[in-house]
Amino acid sequence: MKSKPYGIVCPITHACEILEPRWTIPILSEMWGGSSRFNDIKRGVGNISPALLSKRLKELEEHGLIERIEDPATGAVDYIRTQRAIDLEPALDALGKWAQCNIEARVALEDTDVSTLMWHMRKLIETEALPKRQVVIQFRFSDPGLDYDTYWVLYRPGLPLEICSTIPGFDVDLYVETDSVSLSSILLSRTTIARELDEGRLFLSGDALLARTMDRWLYHREKEDPRKVRKLESMAG
Repeated sequence: MKSKPYGIVCPITHACEILEPRWTIPILSEMWGGSSRFNDIKRGVGNISPALLSKRLKELEEHGLIERIEDPATGAVDYIRTQRAIDLEPALDALGKWAQCNIEARVALEDTDVSTLMWHMRKLIETEALPKRQVVIQFRFSDPGLDYDTYWVLYRPGLPLEICSTIPGFDVDLYVETDSVSLSSILLSRTTIARELDEGRLFLSGDALLARTMDRWLYHREKEDPRKVRKLESMAG
């Protein structure tokens, strides 16, 4: 008779006490993606209040998962992961893969925050696959009740990619009409651009080359950048 893993139950319980409070895993995922400043973490995580983010960061520091570093000359504060947090990565990768296989996509993604999704688009556009010129892509979302339903991606060679919530004053090259579930599903490879187009959840107009090559310049999970995958899965969960 196979013995029961009693030695695993207590450690898992203790781990849950640390990781279960809401926003804890998305905060760690955002830090895994490279954010270290308070405002960048807040913007990346999404609908979390400054007070609650401060509380969660303090808790993570108390648990030895992050370290708070203040520059005495400027007063700037950075939060960095400790080795204890880095050691969590394989476990959370496994959790993400389990969710990918066992949770139905539209259910998992229906609460995706559009502003957070577009903030992450800074690192989800493969700029090397874009034409070597200025490119403006407009994303319009059909989700109800949005504060902002239209965003612009501005790419200029040699400069960081910009995400704008106001018209940047340039001609638009490609118009993308979709909803947050459809776009997130594409990014996580739970659907394809072709399928979303066929089923009317995605509509493209404008520059024919940009439309035809969307699967090259838009990141999707099949490209398997672990840090990007963790960010997207944290938004879905």
